[in-house]
Amino acid sequence: MTAGVLRLTKHHGLGNDFLVLLEPVPGLDTAALARRLCDRHRGIGADGLLVAHPGTEGADVTMELRNADGSRAEMSGNGIRCFAQALWDAGLSRSPDELIVATDAGVRNVRLVDAHRAGYLRAAVDMGPVSVVHDAPQYTLGSVEAAAFVDAGNPHLVLLDPKLADVDVAADGAKIEATFAGGINVEWIWPGPGPGELTLRVWERGVGETEACGTGSCAAAAAAMSWARTGPRVVVHNPGGDVTVDLGETAVLTGPAARIASVEMPWP
Repeated sequence: MTAGVLRLTKHHGLGNDFLVLLEPVPGLDTAALARRLCDRHRGIGADGLLVAHPGTEGADVTMELRNADGSRAEMSGNGIRCFAQALWDAGLSRSPDELIVATDAGVRNVRLVDAHRAGYLRAAVDMGPVSVVHDAPQYTLGSVEAAAFVDAGNPHLVLLDPKLADVDVAADGAKIEATFAGGINVEWIWPGPGPGELTLRVWERGVGETEACGTGSCAAAAAAMSWARTGPRVVVHNPGGDVTVDLGETAVLTGPAARIASVEMPWP
């Protein structure tokens, strides 16, 4: 960032869009910056802001994630692919096809799978352990057949609901999130349309209804496997497109990232 100009790039993973700042100024109020930049009417518009800092714990770089409302989040599966793309594009990584990133959820490894055209890539992220904490029968209301809290490095409530199309995600998600002091991500899922597949709709804390959620896809896959609805490899159909989740000791999330634009804006 030079005097008077803030330089960022904008990316998306299946419509889950992020602004990436690779050159932060010491003492920058990133919460206020996220609220200003992510506003879709008075700012640039995004679901979140990703800020690069020096690496810790042996990582190449540290990723700070701010939701659109300025709140800090532990991890984003779509965001970290966008973050890696920004660093690879800028030539700021030690490897052109692997990146070790420190996050608030722990150190994560991002591996380039392919990049067949400019501005677009697919990457696999080791998301760390994803575990079903416990079932949540108090949320089996209406058409919801099962519910569980899942830890994917951040908190999730997964609801198994055959009537996905009828869910008012904006209203129901906001209502559920408001009952948790630190907020929570909420996924409504149903198996299909094919074997080894899940369809998902998502409410993200600090943002609202989004086109896709990487940690939510991992949480959904873990919950579905615990209910014997899928196996350890799942294609998750987000509203914005598909990711693949492979569950083992850790979850591996594979999906795309696309560079939208380079952005310059007056600052401060």
